[in-house]
Amino acid sequence: MIFLCINFLLIVTFFRKECFYTTARYILFAVTLLSDSFILLTSNILLIMNHFNFTIQVWLCIIISVVVLLYVIVTPVTLTAMTLERFVAICMPLRHAELCSTRSTIHCILIIHGLSSVPCIVILSAFFASASLSVYKQYKVCSVEMFMLYRWHDHLRSAVSQFYFLIMCIIILFSYVKIMKVAKAASGENKKSTWKGLRTVILHGFQLLLCLIQLWCPILEAAVFQIDLILFINVRYFNYILFNVTPKCLSPLIYGLRDETFFHALKNYRLFGLWKINI
Repeated sequence: MIFLCINFLLIVTFFRKECFYTTARYILFAVTLLSDSFILLTSNILLIMNHFNFTIQVWLCIIISVVVLLYVIVTPVTLTAMTLERFVAICMPLRHAELCSTRSTIHCILIIHGLSSVPCIVILSAFFASASLSVYKQYKVCSVEMFMLYRWHDHLRSAVSQFYFLIMCIIILFSYVKIMKVAKAASGENKKSTWKGLRTVILHGFQLLLCLIQLWCPILEAAVFQIDLILFINVRYFNYILFNVTPKCLSPLIYGLRDETFFHALKNYRLFGLWKINI
């Protein structure tokens, strides 16, 4: 709840100043805040429902899962886009205004959601092709594992996750190497700004690594489930805290509180941005 309140404060601050909602990196940051806040809220509700074995109809679970599966991927894809934005800003500064305009950023957000919908489409398409009509009226505990009717469904889900993991890692490493070269060649204020951008990329890389490891968690959990149910529950809860909650709590710390412009804007508002302080 604490981080949900922080995210809400950051979102309010984002919409209060024009320089934020017209700048590519802040717009992408707001996308991660909205995505993370939604996932934190929804995943906590589903976790409580699972703990008490609360069941709902399968068709309703499908609707919930579509949105959850989408936004679980939106965050790491957006972080990758933010890394590319830093790459363009540092390595191609003359084209940054053109490539990272507000219009281009809106198009980028649409592409992010399009790419993020692919795993959801793959998982649900496999489920729809295999499930009988009677399944949709049954009452079950809502979880993604509910859609894994056959072993090959798990393999398909793992293959898609590993593909996304590989592509995002390549992009992060490519951006890091290119920015590192520019940082070594820069001098004076440019060098300071470049190294700051490099540190941001490293932090994004760490946050993204935690998000991407989350894509591998179902593989581990499926193997543990075959061994012991109690161990499976403990491993799943551990993975949820470390690889689901932690990366989403890092977003406001990495960008919102670390960024000088954003932090200064935060200090100008009290009580969730409803009253402005004159500094």
